[in-house]
Amino acid sequence: MNFKLVALDLDGTLLTEDKEVTPETVAAVRRVRERGCEVTLCTGRMFAATLPYARELGITLPLITYNGGLVMTPESREVLYQRSLPNRYAREIIARAREEGLAINYYHKDRLLVEEITEQHRLYAAWSRVPLEPVEDLLALPHDPLKILLMGDEEKLNRLAEEFRRQWDGTVYVTKSWPTFLEFMHPEANKGLGLKALLDHLGLDKSQVLAIGDSYNDLEMFQYAGFAVAMGNGEEAVKKAAHYVTKSNRENGVAQVLEKFITG
Repeated sequence: MNFKLVALDLDGTLLTEDKEVTPETVAAVRRVRERGCEVTLCTGRMFAATLPYARELGITLPLITYNGGLVMTPESREVLYQRSLPNRYAREIIARAREEGLAINYYHKDRLLVEEITEQHRLYAAWSRVPLEPVEDLLALPHDPLKILLMGDEEKLNRLAEEFRRQWDGTVYVTKSWPTFLEFMHPEANKGLGLKALLDHLGLDKSQVLAIGDSYNDLEMFQYAGFAVAMGNGEEAVKKAAHYVTKSNRENGVAQVLEKFITG
């Protein structure tokens, strides 16, 4: 297999539970790039929360962030692809989240806006290494946000996800990147369409792409990759959708698959 691009998810894939890239994985990515195969990051994270890892790995390609809602170059900040959630849906999500007592993250212009700083928000900010920006009333904001993320009880979020999917029937992209995170975006904001935009920009065919992920929001990315790899710690549905299952993120699973299929 002659791969020209590797698309890497971050959390649960490239990163350990401590949100770090192991030296073994850094070295494996470097060897891949030395072979002439480029690497990008394809994540649900904000651009600001993705950029430090891109710089650590020496990645210069556009980064696929916000689950594909924003594809942008690391240094010049040229936007290749962007899709925002219409305000009318954002307002309905916020109102429903308030009823359920859920913590709300509101993303606009790569800033993280919140109404109140809860313990969940503090943990999220420490995890993503992005500052929180308090505002008085999220419902009063006139923007079309890049994403809204709700945080809370896993079962409650699963119930809300099904409720909103039935209500909107594809007019809003509803996904989970983590058991306690529920995300809402434009229907054309997913990792698959973000990856397609990058492939069109680079003039590559999907058969030349190896993608690695672990969670439900990686399933669309798998559809636009010639070869899909699931992490050993990944969700069972993701493993079933993959061509190959590697070791976990605790066992340098990314490094293992890069060596097996590209540099080995």
